[in-house]
Amino acid sequence: MASLAADEIRLRVERDWDRIQEVLREKIALQSVSARGITAEHMKRSAEFVAEELRKVGVDAKVAQASNEDGTAGAWEVIGSKIVDPAAPTVLLYAHHDVQPVPDKNEWNTDPFVATQIGDRLYGRGAADDGGGIAIHSGALKALGDDLKVNIKVFIEGEEEMGSPSFIPFIEAHRDEFDADVIIVADSGNWSADIPSLTTSLRGNTCVDVTVKALEHPVHSGQFGGPILDANTLAAMLVASMYDANGDLNVPGVLAEEPIGGLQRDLDEASVREDSGAVASYRFAGTGSLASRMWTKPSVTVIGFDAHPVEGSFNVIAPETTFRLSLRTAPNQRPEEAQEALAAFLVSHAPFGAEVSVERGENGMGWAMDPNAVATTDALEAMEEAFGVAPINKGEGGSIPFIPELQRIFPSAQVLVTGPEDPKANAHSPNESISLPGLKNNVITEALLLDKLGK
Repeated sequence: MASLAADEIRLRVERDWDRIQEVLREKIALQSVSARGITAEHMKRSAEFVAEELRKVGVDAKVAQASNEDGTAGAWEVIGSKIVDPAAPTVLLYAHHDVQPVPDKNEWNTDPFVATQIGDRLYGRGAADDGGGIAIHSGALKALGDDLKVNIKVFIEGEEEMGSPSFIPFIEAHRDEFDADVIIVADSGNWSADIPSLTTSLRGNTCVDVTVKALEHPVHSGQFGGPILDANTLAAMLVASMYDANGDLNVPGVLAEEPIGGLQRDLDEASVREDSGAVASYRFAGTGSLASRMWTKPSVTVIGFDAHPVEGSFNVIAPETTFRLSLRTAPNQRPEEAQEALAAFLVSHAPFGAEVSVERGENGMGWAMDPNAVATTDALEAMEEAFGVAPINKGEGGSIPFIPELQRIFPSAQVLVTGPEDPKANAHSPNESISLPGLKNNVITEALLLDKLGK
């Protein structure tokens, strides 16, 4: 069967555009906040809505409740399939139907659970993350209709915003319903609303709690201060020892990488400054491209520190302290390997012979796209045809643990990470929104990609 032309797919999406937007509007109104209870009735209603919308575009979809590893009830998940030819390639489409909470509605300019269009953007909680992903899958399948040439499997998760505790048990219990040649994860975003991107990599993550001890008990700072440094100062010295003069992390065994698939365009420093809220005098740490520093090189953050508050402080030398380090690892490094390297470094660099002990925390593997995979080439071609401009691939500095888990469970599958977000989307924040022109082009992209994968 011949491939569909981009113009034909665009025409079909235009005809279906009102329905696609309505799916997203109704999804926002469901208030599917998983933090209110992943097993709750409102999450079941959300799953049932998504399953019904998928059935409307030809997917044999159903709602199933996951179980946690301890056997307790888990999230309401949506799974389904559309088999066109047992000999054809199979594509798994992923999104999630749960959304982030809204702690304070007063921080929003609109009602977060009433879809509101302002200009060319649609505002509402879950508009981009990940109602947009659901709308993309629905629109692409509707556009292809009877011309679909690949088998489709669908998994719309109900607890992604809660860390996916029942994700692995659910997949293990439904392995046949997930097995695919290509997995499209529509939960990331584009370089901008007008420039498409594949997400090429995700950093891993590991944590350690570090205790620094100098004394058996507190002592007066006037009596012993000088030869004896307080544990907080020693801890600060220990943290500082991880970096070189340029601010690059310099821990043997903790690896760094360059952007996966090459770097088409570096991040704009002015934009990063504005987005991060960096004070004008602050000079960015590290060397190399900003992209590599934020996507593929390791970074350590002190995310917790046990020290006496300023209020009520007094002249005592703190005998010991504990701090927590979060280490973002290069996409291809095993996090437990980096964790051990970090722990060994910290113990061996104890300042002035202080006692340093390290308690290991949880590990999450990073992920790197295969830039040479056939599906990658097809996706990049589809993006350029849909958006009319060449894509700019980008990594993510954060971690999405279920993606490497999918790759681990299905090692032969080609994984593509796409998505509806752009830098203005404000996912997880007040005034979340989605670009409607960007959404339309994302639908066209996925339809084109599915068509190409069927060749």
